[in-house]
Amino acid sequence: MIEISAVTKTYGETVVVDGVSLTLPGGGVTSIIGPNGAGKSTLLSMVARLIAVNRGAIHVDGLNVMTTPGDVLAKRLSVLRQDNHMTARLTVRDLVAFGRYPYSKGRLTVADGEHINRALAYLGLEDLRDRFLDELSGGQRQRAYVAMVLCQDTEYMLFDEPLNSLDIRHAVSMMKLVRRAATDFAKTAVVVLHDINFASSYSDHIVAMRDGRVLLQGPAAEVIRADRLRQIYDCDFEVQDIGGKKIAVYYS
Repeated sequence: MIEISAVTKTYGETVVVDGVSLTLPGGGVTSIIGPNGAGKSTLLSMVARLIAVNRGAIHVDGLNVMTTPGDVLAKRLSVLRQDNHMTARLTVRDLVAFGRYPYSKGRLTVADGEHINRALAYLGLEDLRDRFLDELSGGQRQRAYVAMVLCQDTEYMLFDEPLNSLDIRHAVSMMKLVRRAATDFAKTAVVVLHDINFASSYSDHIVAMRDGRVLLQGPAAEVIRADRLRQIYDCDFEVQDIGGKKIAVYYS
């Protein structure tokens, strides 16, 4: 369980996350939605200890994120950042192997090799294992990064806007992968998304933020409603039930 207690993040006089208290449920997929500037990525980055908390505390299974040793936390929580660019020229297998660093510190064991091969197979990357990342398409490269996260074998997987720069086909594929991985391996996935219909279609739980605060949360059926979406985005919406999913259409 991820427990966020009265967390605030400021940059100078600007409050980006404003006293957020939130418990993210264990298991399944939780999506964090909201307009630009809502504080979604900042909140996720604080959970991942990529940026420091100004006030408040975050605990992952009782471990204080800000004080727990990095190698201990890295066995509980993994993250796929927005700016997941490597400057070194790596093969797909090299990248995926980074997921085992918290365990082997770079000295790969037989067990590490099994995790690497399992992640490559699960993401359908076996034929690309020796290809360099700069030789891949955007969708293939994103799958390689997800394989690295999966190879880390943590209870909690954090994804910060994983659909950025992906076309609709690859975005659908990515969300299916996140959904399937959470189910198949009994993991908890927390995903920051801009597309509310992807959140509706693939999430067990949705957290809606605005102006640095949590506005509402709950299952898709409770959050993806015209009146509530207007609260979040200041737009008019029509919500329809399509294939058992709540799908929102916005208009001015």
